[in-house]
Amino acid sequence: MTKPLAELLAQRIRQGGPITLADYMAECLLHPTHGYYATREPFGAAGDFITAPEISQMFGELIGLMLAQSWLDQGAPAPFVLAEPGPGRGTLMADIWRATRAVPGFHAAARVHLVEASPALRRAQRERLAGVPVTWHDTLDDLPQAPLWLIANEFFDALPIRQFQREGDGWRERVVGLRDGLLVPGLTEAAPRPELAHRLADTGEGEVVEVCSAAAAAMAAIGERIAAHGGAAVVIDYGDWRSRGDTFQAVRQHQYADPFAEPGMADLTAHVDFEALARAVPGLRHSALVAQGALLARLGIDLRAERLARGLSGEALEFHRAATRRLTDPAEMGTLFKALALVAPGAPLPPGFEFAPEPGPEPGPEQESETRNEFGATTPE
Repeated sequence: MTKPLAELLAQRIRQGGPITLADYMAECLLHPTHGYYATREPFGAAGDFITAPEISQMFGELIGLMLAQSWLDQGAPAPFVLAEPGPGRGTLMADIWRATRAVPGFHAAARVHLVEASPALRRAQRERLAGVPVTWHDTLDDLPQAPLWLIANEFFDALPIRQFQREGDGWRERVVGLRDGLLVPGLTEAAPRPELAHRLADTGEGEVVEVCSAAAAAMAAIGERIAAHGGAAVVIDYGDWRSRGDTFQAVRQHQYADPFAEPGMADLTAHVDFEALARAVPGLRHSALVAQGALLARLGIDLRAERLARGLSGEALEFHRAATRRLTDPAEMGTLFKALALVAPGAPLPPGFEFAPEPGPEPGPEQESETRNEFGATTPE
């Protein structure tokens, strides 16, 4: 009989001492037997959280047409890789594929690649994407060397982070240890951290900075392909331009939970540091950060929502309106979620994005623009 994950972690800590928060997150989410993603399907009303593609088909349709227009703007290379890491149940890619069927040459040139380590989620994706030629990979490093159009929606927030709390000119790392047999957070002794020297200028005593080396490695794999072969990467997630404060959290059954109470039973995430993503690939140009609501507005969600509403009434119409609000309203996902696009030097940004002012983007979430996806008003019913 296998031991619960909490017992396995406690045994590891007794033998080797406290573990980093990144190690703890990795075990909780990805342990092959007890990890969160290995043991359940977490998405939707019956799961622990719901993502934008599950809220409304409009999200995936507009993102798909945005990627298709970007592909056309870069000369429609063929073949090319259409990729998504962390694709959940496959809903976003299914909507992208359906919405782009009328774009000349797009399906013939596209090679769909999904990066997914969970066998359970791969099964769900295979069912949702029946009829779509898909290749699965365990890591981004396995993607082919080819022009790459990639969408990462709520992927980076689940990558393991380390946390450092400032003390003087040094930093104490947040680690996970044991107290009375229970898993609890603690702090190491303060020590210099050369990699955080640049954060001494914008943090105060006791402030927390989060670092995600896995995100930098992921962006390096993505960026190397785009720099060499062309394409674009679009990242949509909750977070801000620069990491600041403790954003580590657990969600279970759509409610916040104690992240240390039942390891492996809740989703663990942290806000994305978009600046770190943008700086991870020096060979690419990045957009200004834009709020999700503003991006969807630029891509034509109002027109699409109005068109869909014509065929609805009663409860279905109210559900549709609520879904639109949830995606775009500042009080819901509209400003909490941000978007960043990256392209090779000389390439145009995807529709809905604009380049950041030099030398870098403002920390604010958006700048208004009239840029529109030319397909926005003709999304398939």
